[in-house]
Amino acid sequence: MSNSRDVPLPVPIDRGSGPVLVLLPGFGLPPAMYGDTATLLAERSRVVIPELYRLQGAWRYDDVLDRLAATLDELHLDRVTLVGHSFAGGLELGYATRHPERIDELVFVDTLAVASEGPLAEEAMRHPLRLLWLATPRVAGAFVHTAATHPRQLAEAAWFGFTSHRTGDMHRVAELGLRAHVMWANRDSLLSRADGQNFARQMHATFTVVDRGPEEPIDHDWMYRHPRLFVDNLEKLGLDAFRAPQRSR
Repeated sequence: MSNSRDVPLPVPIDRGSGPVLVLLPGFGLPPAMYGDTATLLAERSRVVIPELYRLQGAWRYDDVLDRLAATLDELHLDRVTLVGHSFAGGLELGYATRHPERIDELVFVDTLAVASEGPLAEEAMRHPLRLLWLATPRVAGAFVHTAATHPRQLAEAAWFGFTSHRTGDMHRVAELGLRAHVMWANRDSLLSRADGQNFARQMHATFTVVDRGPEEPIDHDWMYRHPRLFVDNLEKLGLDAFRAPQRSR
């Protein structure tokens, strides 16, 4: 069975009410891994987390973006704040430049950086054991389950990382005047902070390094490992999603 580009993605998590945050999970991770983060965010807004990897049929970048648009249509969401973690920043970037009229703000969390090819897939494939070392046992188990049950989809997603060119989309975000923010763990052992800073500059985005003090460094996985820290720092960005009335059909 192949994916139809107008079929909405599964949405296991849809919590809260008010302005909408759509959270896009990192490579190979199911929405449930961000459940604690979603619970905290749902105190302030509506949180929607679609499934991006455990899909039927071939995994194609264009199809996933079209299905994300169909998902927002099905949920009657005209405008949203997109929050993409890690690998999913590539999807966030592509969706935003295709549908800028649907974007309130963009938040990229320890994500793709600026290199035209490679970093997304390097994260996904070059250091799989390091990814598991970063993860809690529960997250590691979820990733292994995805890899075991959807190996083709993960391989195809990783290939997108190897072959994608994102510089044009970065410049387009700036040209469109989309409000964007980049958040970075103070000790990201997978992705370069310098790349993240350059990424933010090209989009005219804010850049925030998040830490808990010199004695407690945080790593690439902080968005789901330290949900309270993530939500507190997200609130510091002053997002409209935390203060404006929801806009829906």
